[in-house]
Amino acid sequence: MWGIKTFRSRILASYIFLIAIPLIVLGALYYRTSLQVVTEQAQRNVYEIVKKNNALMDTKLGIIEQNSMALFVDKDLFRIFSNLNPTNEADLFEADRQVSSVLRKYFSLNEDVYAYQLWTSYFTFGQMLPQGDPTQSDIYRKAQQAGGKIVWYPTYDFVDMFNQPYLQDGKLEFRHLFSATRYLDFSYLDNTTLEKMDADVERPVLAISFKLDALKSLYEKSFPESSRYLVMNADYQVVASSDPDRITQSFREQWLERLQRENSGTLRMKLDGERVIVCFDRSAVTGWISVVWTPESALVSNLVPVIRTSTMLMAVIMGILALVFAYFIADRITKPIKKMLGAMRSVGEGDFQTQITVRTNDEFSILLQRFNRMNEQIRLLVTENYEIKLKEQEAEIQALSMQMNPHFLYNTLNVMNWTAIENQQQELSKMLVCLSNMLHYTSRKDWGAVHLSEEMEWMNNYFYIMGVRFEDRFTSGYEIDPRLYEYKVPRLLFQPFVENAILHGFDQMEAGGMISIRGWIEEGIRYYEIADNGRGMSEDTVHAILYRESASIGIKNMIARIQLTYGGDYGISIRSVPGAGTRVRIKLPLEP
Repeated sequence: MWGIKTFRSRILASYIFLIAIPLIVLGALYYRTSLQVVTEQAQRNVYEIVKKNNALMDTKLGIIEQNSMALFVDKDLFRIFSNLNPTNEADLFEADRQVSSVLRKYFSLNEDVYAYQLWTSYFTFGQMLPQGDPTQSDIYRKAQQAGGKIVWYPTYDFVDMFNQPYLQDGKLEFRHLFSATRYLDFSYLDNTTLEKMDADVERPVLAISFKLDALKSLYEKSFPESSRYLVMNADYQVVASSDPDRITQSFREQWLERLQRENSGTLRMKLDGERVIVCFDRSAVTGWISVVWTPESALVSNLVPVIRTSTMLMAVIMGILALVFAYFIADRITKPIKKMLGAMRSVGEGDFQTQITVRTNDEFSILLQRFNRMNEQIRLLVTENYEIKLKEQEAEIQALSMQMNPHFLYNTLNVMNWTAIENQQQELSKMLVCLSNMLHYTSRKDWGAVHLSEEMEWMNNYFYIMGVRFEDRFTSGYEIDPRLYEYKVPRLLFQPFVENAILHGFDQMEAGGMISIRGWIEEGIRYYEIADNGRGMSEDTVHAILYRESASIGIKNMIARIQLTYGGDYGISIRSVPGAGTRVRIKLPLEP
């Protein structure tokens, strides 16, 4: 008995010694590694938020920039300023009404825009603000010096910029603004002749003003409360800041110079004696750089106790398990038969997960290994038999559902159609018939190629429904080579491009939209073209649709389907001119 206790004590002491040292080392490494991983992940998250905020603001301000470029060729503004008599007060007020209408068309839908105006030395057109003579401001001078390029003027004090001291003590909602300005030299294309304004006509300056809240709300809602942010231009002029006293001021420090050179990235440094993570990114539209710095302690303060507690808990659990295992190891070495009898009893009761740990290399170990292998084979057979039956039941249920749902849907639409006919609602009846045909077409199990005539019939139904939805904002037409009706095309070949034209190309048009679908054969290749006269797209937008991740899921899916079906030599090309419409050309082989 004394020998047994000594043997157990030795095993226990040696096991504790062998486990304790690695456990302490691994616990310390785990703690440091976890803390480093959490910090780096938090740094990446903050950086992604900075980039996404910049991208969101670039999208909004980019629309403003594109709309301001459209004013250069606006025929109405060309006519107004070419024929305007600045000395006639009645003409000025009438011109102001017309100019305001034009500007409202371009800029009123943007919720971030506070005011849009055209400045001249004799009148301010558009929304009225107590600016005095804006042509005496630095904003106006910078716009003229830019010679037609857009100028993003950083946040300024309205009272100081326009020299209105009587507003100094007032509570103004427009006290701090930032603006986009552009010197406008109007022209337009009359047939093939480019018409320009006379040299003696004063060119106005477009001024689009934004309240500081447009930037402030974006940053204050995105980052931890302890974070601080700063937006500044290349001249270190503060556009927005978590410190209100810095706004409109120049703020230049050595660490900011490094950020200005690198444009985008992250770094760790000490600011005011505190370790911080700095994330920064430059706007592609305004050229302003956004900087957010967050104390490292704030990023991981909630996680450090969790990591420390989990490390200690894991060490305690492993230590207890080690002690228990060491204490009972002697008994487990001498009682393999007892374990086998207990395992056999469990298997007899239906527990096929039972496995016996083999720790010896004798006759008993061979017996236990054979038992484990037999039990595992039985468990696999039982599991496979159960899974097969379960999958058969699921397949039966799914097959019944697929039979019931379309049938129920078509019957319901048919009842609605007859109800519409009885109520003499012919247009609603036709829409229901079109919708039923479209659903029948898209709910087929076989998604292979279809004849062109079927695709065109589906498009007719789609055009009818969309035409009613958008109150005849557009018309459609076809010009298809009859030979093409002998060939098959991928299902829903035209739909994503037509939908894009209707929802985005005609979004600023009340009427006059036109979509044409053409098809022809040339040198053994089939070509299909979808053309519209909508507002068009920029080259960068076209490139994003074709080659980058974008919101045009239907178009990306169609490109992938064509290339998977016909090969990389076939696909889609897009030509678009802002303000002049879009042409999408689809190239398919003559033979499948």
